[in-house]
Amino acid sequence: MRVKSNWFQSGRSKTPQEIAGAAASIVWRIALNALNNMRRADFDIAVGPQYFEFLSEFLIFLVQVGDRIAYRHFSAEDRVAFTAALANRVGEILGDNREEYLDGTLPVHKANFIARLNVRADEYARYEYEKGSENFSFIRGLGLFMQDVMDERDRQWVVDQIMAVEAPGAIETLEKAMSGLLELEPRRPRGAGHGGGE
Repeated sequence: MRVKSNWFQSGRSKTPQEIAGAAASIVWRIALNALNNMRRADFDIAVGPQYFEFLSEFLIFLVQVGDRIAYRHFSAEDRVAFTAALANRVGEILGDNREEYLDGTLPVHKANFIARLNVRADEYARYEYEKGSENFSFIRGLGLFMQDVMDERDRQWVVDQIMAVEAPGAIETLEKAMSGLLELEPRRPRGAGHGGGE
């Protein structure tokens, strides 16, 4: 999955909140991509509450990954600001979509997401996360949480699919996107790689 993660105007330093706002859109797209992949792989994820339960768990996982990336690059204060802004914006996106398709209101859906995220954050805190590592326990945690989302037919297979395919791909995409948002690598000039002459 490819995502755009370069700023339109580079050079100006961005606040943790600005970076989180951009990251939230990317996190949402990654979670939707994972859900669609799972459905194409013949996992039965019904449109409705189950659909949003899957998204909630995957989004929480990605917020945790974002927090670990922030830990490597931000001060403690800026990390807290980034993760809080990321969680709140992701909760708003989820809540807005859930309100459109199901009963309830955006504030209620967002509050439920944040409450679940806070519980899961304590559980993910037990697992180590490092860039470039297999992050076995961290990824397995998501797989186990997803067992509660899936129907009986899919429960025994979901951990393998999450661990082998969906979570590693999602981590790779978010790590790369965050590298762009944090401007850790030199930006390619516009039009680079497209040839041209004098």
